[in-house]
Formats: sequence, structure tokens, C-alpha cells
Amino acid sequence: MAVSAASVVRGPGEIAAMVVDGTRRIFTTRFQVREFIEQAWFITSVTLMPTILVSIPFGAVISLQVGNLTGQLGAQSFAGATAVLAVVREAAPIAAALIIAGAAGSAICSDLGARKIREEIDAMRTLGLDPIDVLVVPRTLALLIMLPVLGFISNITGLVGGALMAWVDLGVSPGMFVPRLYETTGVWHLIVGMVKAPFFAVVIAVVGCWQGMLVGGSAESVGQRTTRAVVEAIFLVIVF
Repeated sequence: MAVSAASVVRGPGEIAAMVVDGTRRIFTTRFQVREFIEQAWFITSVTLMPTILVSIPFGAVISLQVGNLTGQLGAQSFAGATAVLAVVREAAPIAAALIIAGAAGSAICSDLGARKIREEIDAMRTLGLDPIDVLVVPRTLALLIMLPVLGFISNITGLVGGALMAWVDLGVSPGMFVPRLYETTGVWHLIVGMVKAPFFAVVIAVVGCWQGMLVGGSAESVGQRTTRAVVEAIFLVIVF
């Protein structure tokens, strides 16, 4: 029981220490431009299309459910526009974050785990390089930049899905949908949704890097840590 309690306390402590240390290194060490660009491109390449494909049904389902409710209240013309609030503030950021947690988060963990098995991280330390500077910081910054971008794309595709469902199933034409959209949704709602993205990015990056650094000396450990990284990142994103 003592070991279990110690591990419960040690885990969040190590994550917090990595966040503080990584934040400090951003301003005090040489920025790894090439690694940052490679990670940003990788995140975009593996998550862009899944984000679009997931956001469209997210918007469509929310529009359908909200439309059925508003239709019973005699305000069917507001169906699509009301659903937009849920898409912009909640569904779009969550959809982008969950896709990135599953694709990019697992890739970060497995990459660092493989480097750990091949003793590349130990070799870096021997050469006087810090893995936090070389590996953790560029991946975190790449997620900090790309998650808001993908969240904005998720917003657009979610709106398209909601508008299509409102038109096909609820009879709300685009000519009616757009004016109602302007009436009910402002820039502030978009800001509320987008401001969550950096927090989600930090959670996904830190959990993936932390689990990758904990990999033992076998391929089985890489698989186990990758699974845990994805599950923990998704759970924490939903909690936040």
C-alpha cells in the first residue's frame, strides 16, 4: 500500500516538474527549429483528415438533437444556430484534442520509448545534451501551435456538418441558417472554445513525453506506456 500511495503522489509531481522545467527551457536554451518543424508537420499529416472527418458528424449530430428540441418549442429556425454554440464552444476543441491525443500523443510516447530502448537518450546525456531541450520542448511547442489550428479547422467543418443536417433534416435553409448564426454566435464564443486548445496541447504533450521517458528495456513496455499515455491524455482532456 505504501508503494502504491507513493507512486500516486510521485506521478503528478514528476509531470508538474516536467512542465515547469520545459517552460523554463523554452526561454533559456537554443530552440530546436528543425525538430519543431518536423513534429509540426507530422502532427498535421496524421491528424488533419481524421479531425475533419470526425468534426462533420459531431456538428451534424448536435444540430439534429438540438433541432428536435427547438422544433418542439416552435423555434425551429434557431435550431442550427443554437447547435453552433455547442460546436464552437465544446465539440470542436474536444474533437481536435481527442484525435491528437490518439494519433500524435501515442506517436510521441512510442518515439521517445523507442529512443529509450535504443539508449539514444542516455547517449544524449553522455554528450552533454538534455532530452528535455532536444525532444520534449519541440514536441510541446508543435502541439501548442497545431492544436489551435486544427481546432479552428474543426470549428469550420463542424459548422458545415451542422448546417447540412439543419437543411436536410430540419428544413432550415442556408439562407436562414447564416443570419441566425450571426445573431446567436459572436467572436467571444469562438474565443472561449479556442482558449482551451493550448491547455489541451500541454496535457497531451506532457503526458506523452512523460510516459515515453518511463519506458523500460523492452518493446512490451513501449506498448504499455503508449496505451497508458493515450488513455490518460484523453481522460485529462475531458476533465479539463
